[in-house]
Amino acid sequence: MNTKGNKDTSKNHRKKREIPQATLQRLPFYLRALYVLDDEGFEIASSTDIAEMTGSYSAQVRKDLSYLGEFGRKGVGYSVKYLIEVLEKSLGVSRTRTAVLVGVGRLGEALLLSRNIRARGFEFVAAFDKDPEKIGKTIAGVPIFDFKEIEKVLEGERIDIGVIAVSSDSAQEVADKLVKIGVKGILNFVPVPIRIPQNVPLRTVCIAAEMQILSYQIKSLRPRQKRRVR
Repeated sequence: MNTKGNKDTSKNHRKKREIPQATLQRLPFYLRALYVLDDEGFEIASSTDIAEMTGSYSAQVRKDLSYLGEFGRKGVGYSVKYLIEVLEKSLGVSRTRTAVLVGVGRLGEALLLSRNIRARGFEFVAAFDKDPEKIGKTIAGVPIFDFKEIEKVLEGERIDIGVIAVSSDSAQEVADKLVKIGVKGILNFVPVPIRIPQNVPLRTVCIAAEMQILSYQIKSLRPRQKRRVR
């Protein structure tokens, strides 16, 4: 780990390039590592520091960050606070993003209770469900409304992200409603295809698929050599 000091003041940026999808998926992890370093009082971080905290490689970190501009000093590292600002701006989280949740089951409730989500600049302003026992309650200060009232409740509101955590047979209906009320993007936790307009970004999180990918990676690892018994 680098010493706490030697703040980087170099801000000579070159023109940003389009960020590849693979790089985009790694940037949030770099930002999370920088938050930790900042909380611990470090002013400077090297690409090696960031790589060790994210399971990446220093060369990969430097290449990924180069898409955001040219900053940092060779042999010195990056200003932690400044790199946080750059990443937050690039990821669009330099301001609070509003979100609504549809589906207050166990997963939905966990999302509403997550302090990490709020700490990273995302605020749930409302949640919706069809269960009469849940409607009218609040979780972590977020009110739960009847899904039938979603258009009325959110009329005139500017919502950045709609989160879908419902059953598979309801996912498309919910997506259609979220598009209709004008959400800017959708995060879908239902592992089924959803059809939405191309101008509305969609991210689908399938935990089973992620575990299958991890299983493949484990299977592909070279087996450890057994120690010879003397």
